Amino acid sequence: MSSTKCFLFTSESVSMGHPDKVADQISDAILDHCLRSDDRSRVACETMVTTDLAIVSGEITTKADLSRETVDRIIRDMVREIGYTDPSIGFAAKTVQVHINLHAQSPDISMGVDVGGAGDQGMMFGFACRETKTLMPLPIYLAHRLMENHAKLREAGMIKFLRPDAKSQVTVEYNGDATPNRIHTVVISTQHDKSAMDSKGLFSNEARQEIIDKLIIPTLKAERPDLLKGDMVSVLPGQATDGIPASAIRCHINPTGNFEMGGPHGDCGLTGRKIIVDSYGGRGRHGGGAFSGKDPTKVDRSAAYMARYIAKNIVAAGLAQECEVQLSYAIGYPDPLNIWVNTNGTTAKGINDDQLVELIRKNFQLTPKGIIESLNLRRPIYKETARNGHFGRELPNFTWEKTDKATALKKDAGL
Repeated sequence: MSSTKCFLFTSESVSMGHPDKVADQISDAILDHCLRSDDRSRVACETMVTTDLAIVSGEITTKADLSRETVDRIIRDMVREIGYTDPSIGFAAKTVQVHINLHAQSPDISMGVDVGGAGDQGMMFGFACRETKTLMPLPIYLAHRLMENHAKLREAGMIKFLRPDAKSQVTVEYNGDATPNRIHTVVISTQHDKSAMDSKGLFSNEARQEIIDKLIIPTLKAERPDLLKGDMVSVLPGQATDGIPASAIRCHINPTGNFEMGGPHGDCGLTGRKIIVDSYGGRGRHGGGAFSGKDPTKVDRSAAYMARYIAKNIVAAGLAQECEVQLSYAIGYPDPLNIWVNTNGTTAKGINDDQLVELIRKNFQLTPKGIIESLNLRRPIYKETARNGHFGRELPNFTWEKTDKATALKKDAGL
């Protein structure tokens, strides 16, 4: 990758209390419940949340208990865990009305999946690069860490006015050779209570500074202090940026002026609406299929995890500085229809993208059955994926983040 001048790239994340993420976490909590009792469960669960209402529907075939009482409890426990416990804000664990409409998976789908075929057609992408220690693009990685720390500060009472709904956005300035040069802009929009408002009924400048001091600065310093090359400057709503020094890190905090009404009361939430947040922040492609609420026979999810696993191991092996992988499937058919690799010209000397495809075929199991077995996906591990990103966290259950194939790939490549 090459360019003659610096450029900017932006990615966003959303908090666990964002309405769409509330829906994702409910869908995945139901999936985990099914897999805990029956690891062969077939689940396609969709959730909608709005003012004091949660609607769960979809197709589930399982031996697990899906009585109304059980599903109702799963939903309320998830809402409580996220932090919606105050009925006065329009959505809370005790007061939310729950509507449930679940039925069995179509036998036409089961017919193909039962013999090892993919649970749907489609194309899935994976991506990895050397910008962070977890081999994720830097903007989405930093945006996730801001939301992760936002939740920790809220739950610990370290910033008392915070409520669960929030968004982050990070803009990174890159050098002409596509290496990160500095953090350029940070946006934080966070729901808050009345204590953060000034005499005009707007989010106060003191509250903005508290977010800079307790959330933005510590998070960025912990991750990339080398990219903090200017002072943090709070950009107030409606303020022109002409007079701000070029080296400053611009911080837009609640840029509309207020964010008291939020969560599902402020905006309807749906499962699967944050697919770019869930993957690579727009840096790598996305096949279009959502992840949450789907069991691993759905290649929308499992093959996307495998594609990330492949890309990450190729980069970890030193075969390329960045790698994007596409897999595609036909419903009911086990083998991928194609494997595509793009390293953007960053392969190691003597290696090309076509050779990487052959290495992938040799070292990775790419049928739905092979993916599920090699990544150990028939476990109740999915609720945690539905917040702070499906990729880029090296947690014990995130098997697709391992780099255990890197040594074999390097050896087979002759490096």
